[in-house]
Amino acid sequence: MMLRHLTRRTILGAASLIFLAPGLAKATPADDATAFVASFGGQLLNILNSHAPLTQKRDALMPLLRANVDVQGIARYCLGRYWKQATETQQKIYLALFEDVLLNAVTAQMGAYEDISFKLVNSTPSPAGQKVTLQITRPHHPAINMTAVISGTPPKVVDLFGEGASMRMTQRSDYTAYLTRNGGEVQTLINALKRQLGR
Repeated sequence: MMLRHLTRRTILGAASLIFLAPGLAKATPADDATAFVASFGGQLLNILNSHAPLTQKRDALMPLLRANVDVQGIARYCLGRYWKQATETQQKIYLALFEDVLLNAVTAQMGAYEDISFKLVNSTPSPAGQKVTLQITRPHHPAINMTAVISGTPPKVVDLFGEGASMRMTQRSDYTAYLTRNGGEVQTLINALKRQLGR
């Protein structure tokens, strides 16, 4: 329960990442962000729409996510000012745990979505990067808008917006609140993430 918001927000945002791209097939090639999302999404769909077992899909999905999502950058952002307070060993352990939490949240949702349809809403610049917004629909569920923030060279996903909230800002707020309640000790967060992963 102590990381309830972390788990809920991570699963919501990260799982939505899987389904961002199909509506971008007609994106202008000159737009690096939309071209990136279209390419990334096409590869994701090839994996998700295959008839392979879930374990095989997970094995194929993990390296693709690592290559296209700035997981470590998001992790450092989420730790905020506590990043500099952590020892080098704690930083390494935290980064590995954060990646596992995020990627596990994504892959845990692979079997939960079927017959998804998409529509590109817009693509706009922002200080954090290019924001690519899509409307995602699936049977018997209300449509939702998700926004991916794309930045860097090569481009990567650096944030997701869902339910009107930034995933990484929500994570940062949750981590800060948790660390504040626990004396600002990064090790307490590391221990909580280990418990979340069943380690």
